[in-house]
Amino acid sequence: MNRIDQLFQNKKRDILSIYYPAGYPNLNDTVPNLQLLQDKGVDLVEIGIPFSDPLADGPVIQMAAKQALDKGMNLQLLFKQLLDARKSVTMPLILMGYWNTVFKFGVNAFLEQCQKVGIDGVILPDLPLEEYEENYKTKFEDVGVHNILLVTPQTTDKRLAKIEKAASGFLYMVSTAATTGGALQASKERESYFQKVSQLDIPSLIGFGIHDKASFQHASRFANGAIIGTAFIKALEQGNAADFIDALF
Repeated sequence: MNRIDQLFQNKKRDILSIYYPAGYPNLNDTVPNLQLLQDKGVDLVEIGIPFSDPLADGPVIQMAAKQALDKGMNLQLLFKQLLDARKSVTMPLILMGYWNTVFKFGVNAFLEQCQKVGIDGVILPDLPLEEYEENYKTKFEDVGVHNILLVTPQTTDKRLAKIEKAASGFLYMVSTAATTGGALQASKERESYFQKVSQLDIPSLIGFGIHDKASFQHASRFANGAIIGTAFIKALEQGNAADFIDALF
């Protein structure tokens, strides 16, 4: 069974997912970061594939991605690092990036490498749903890799139903239409959106704006858990990643 499916089968609430770009803050930190997060009790990790024009990302993630690229991070190197990581890391791993990177690498080659190194899912925000369903869904299913789909407050009910039908693993519930890094603001409209998505027949995690224990606990009221990215990257930069994770529990 896919590790993501196992996770959501065994743990229904307060699932903590952490995001950081591969090769940050240093080129060879990908594996030590994973080991630290596993040792600290994180449930799931999303590893960013650094890209030169990350449209959905805020300034902190853009800075980290640029730094990783400047130091030589690329997809081929990342797969080598992840193969090494799987000698000790057993938690679910997701690759998050942009479709252009995957397309240039070669979709079949990318999926073969994902299967080889034990990637459980991918998040590709700019891969259109219709293109995925028509051309790639079967390929993903054949190698047992979930394509994690995103929903936003602007997603219509009709579109949401279509996404639910095509989704696997879990839904990435974007809390806001803004880029990553802003604080999660409570509102009746947002909570109504969270509740609507949480009633679907697929698990969900909330991302964008989750930065500490309070915002994680608040988001977890409306989903199976939440995703923290920008705040963790800041902790990596400051050298206090372990303390940051400890403070979330």
